[in-house]
Amino acid sequence: MSESDSSPRILPPGILHQLKRWNTPTIYNGWEQVTKRNPAMDGINHEETRDFMPQMGPMVGYAVTLVIEPSNPGHRAANPNAGEEYRRYLAGVPGPKIVVVQDLDKPRVLGSHWGEVNATMHRALGCVGTITDGAVRDIDEMTDAGFKALARRLCVGHAFVHPVRWGCEVEVFGTKVSPGDLIHADKHGFLVIAPEEQERLLDAATFMDRNECETVIPAARDTEDDDLDVKLAKMEAAIGVFRDNLKAKFSSEGEW
Repeated sequence: MSESDSSPRILPPGILHQLKRWNTPTIYNGWEQVTKRNPAMDGINHEETRDFMPQMGPMVGYAVTLVIEPSNPGHRAANPNAGEEYRRYLAGVPGPKIVVVQDLDKPRVLGSHWGEVNATMHRALGCVGTITDGAVRDIDEMTDAGFKALARRLCVGHAFVHPVRWGCEVEVFGTKVSPGDLIHADKHGFLVIAPEEQERLLDAATFMDRNECETVIPAARDTEDDDLDVKLAKMEAAIGVFRDNLKAKFSSEGEW
């Protein structure tokens, strides 16, 4: 069973590639300046994720969604054509795509939707990776296929895995994700970026990184030979400049 993905693709491939060059905390720092949502509660995973391919770096893509329940053999009998229907849905959505999988068995995870074959097929259909609150297996082979995975844990088998629903809102690691949401993810977790936040995201993230590198970071690193009072004075002055820059750019003050 599926719903249509009508969310617009806002960012061109070149911008997505540049976003991929930064880690997810850096993207969050920029997102915090352009979002109207609660940066403590919205858009980020509330539960711990595990990146099984940290050496692949961040992944960026638009969400396609899937619900599974590997413990339940009844889904295969209820809709034996669900696998083909799901793959047709997947193929009809423009990429790059991140497959967000809600496992109804959690926290008692019993089987994996992912392995060498499924990762390879999804990669061929324009998917760059997955975020699943269930399990993954064949992680070396998945890595070789160029398919990144953030998951709850590893497992051995696939049990009775079968698509239950797809193209619908899902909830993984305490965070709701809709088809077409833009996602940035790495070993730290993931960030879900709403359509109205996307156009300013790269500029905001690069500004925040530059603002840190030109103010508070050198003030902390270049004080090795200073006494404590001088160190503190330099840091406070740098924080002041950091805040002034933020006020001028975003009318905000940042984390201090």
